[in-house]
Amino acid sequence: MISGLERPQGNQLLEIVDVIVYYLEMLSPSRRTTPAPCDGLSVLPVQAPTVGEYRDLYNAVGRDFHWLSRRRLSDAKLAAIIQHPLNELHVLQVAGAPAGFAELDRRKLGEIELVQFGLTREFIGQGLGKWFLQWTIDQVWSYEPRRFWLHTCTLDHAAALPNYLKAGFVQFKQESIRREL
Repeated sequence: MISGLERPQGNQLLEIVDVIVYYLEMLSPSRRTTPAPCDGLSVLPVQAPTVGEYRDLYNAVGRDFHWLSRRRLSDAKLAAIIQHPLNELHVLQVAGAPAGFAELDRRKLGEIELVQFGLTREFIGQGLGKWFLQWTIDQVWSYEPRRFWLHTCTLDHAAALPNYLKAGFVQFKQESIRREL
C-alpha cells in the first residue's frame, strides 16, 4: 500500500510504501521432487561474475519488483560481495537463454542465505520458479548447512511466498517497514 511521498535531500520526490517482510527458514532438506516443466533447462554456476553481468541479470529479474539493495551499492562494494568465493551465482538457462538466477551467501558458518532468487519477466508463469527453487534447495543441502534462510516481501511476485512455503520453508519472523520504490 502506498503511504505517501516524501522529500529527501535535493527536493526530489520519492514514493514511500508500506511493505511486509517475511523471513523464512528451512532447518532440514525438503523431500519434494519437482519434474522439469520443459526440455532444455540447465543451471550454470558463474564464477566471479563481473559487476556489469551481475547488474544486467539483477535488473532483468528485479526491476518489476523494485529490487534496490544491490542497485544502490557502488561497483567496488558489489564486486567485493559477488566475487567472494563463498558467494555463489547460479543462472537458470532455458534453451541457452538466461531465465533467472539464484544467489547464495555461504559466508556465515552453518548457514546459507538465499539472497536473490527470481525469473526474468518472459519466463514467469511456466512452472520454472518451482523447479528452479527445488534445484536451489538441493544445491544448498549438498553443503549440509544447519540452516537455509531467506526473506521476501509484499513487493515480490505474488507467487513467491506461496512457492517458498510449499517448498518447505517456515516463517520465523515478519515485520512491517516503510521503504522507497
